[in-house]
Amino acid sequence: MIQFDLMFFAVAIPAVMFAGISKAGFGSGAAFAATPLLALILPPSAAVGLMLPLLMLVDLSTLRPYWKRWDGRAALLLILGAVPGVILGALLYRMTNPDVFRFLIGTVAVTFVLYQLAMKNGLLRPRSRPFPPAGAVVAGTTAGFTSFVSHAGGPPVAIYLLSSGMGKTTFQATTVLTFWAINLMKFVPYAGLGIFTPETLKADLMLAPVALIGAYLGVRAHHLVPERLFFTLTYALLLATGSKLIWDALS
Repeated sequence: MIQFDLMFFAVAIPAVMFAGISKAGFGSGAAFAATPLLALILPPSAAVGLMLPLLMLVDLSTLRPYWKRWDGRAALLLILGAVPGVILGALLYRMTNPDVFRFLIGTVAVTFVLYQLAMKNGLLRPRSRPFPPAGAVVAGTTAGFTSFVSHAGGPPVAIYLLSSGMGKTTFQATTVLTFWAINLMKFVPYAGLGIFTPETLKADLMLAPVALIGAYLGVRAHHLVPERLFFTLTYALLLATGSKLIWDALS
């Protein structure tokens, strides 16, 4: 049961604002943090159910600023890969221990950032080419499943896209399109599983303006931040996301 008290809004408003800024301006890697923050004051299923409509609202509001600036092939492969991941998440939602997947995804995310740092400092030779198409399908499947369970699909998508060396706006636009489709896929199974409740929908109506303000600020920040700083922030958010996933899994 959601108590619409001062504690709820003190946690929910900054969590939703951060999710909007992260999704709209810096990929979706760190947007997942809103869900565990809400889970501090809500049952996990309520936190997940509350966030999905707000994430969909941010997706919808950011499609136009990045329209057709995405890598269509990469997005398509990721979206197709996400279909079995979402189906698997729906089938196993009630019996899956999400901590196992949080730990695995967190470990991969942290390892990827450390790998990039090692290459930048000349400790390792860089890849001669991006991951093959099969890598996008694997990343999409992983993102579909982890996104369904806990809205934590950002890291695998970021890992695949960052490996291609695309520019910051292409990266961001491809992320927006990919998660717009993944979140749409999740809506009907969420409804069928009873994850949405009248209380979560009431909370969504209250928090919708916060999500839209976050999305606006994220788009503005994306265009103001230089490309080198953008990717530095993206890697930092990916490292923070991965570390938080590992911490959540182990604790």
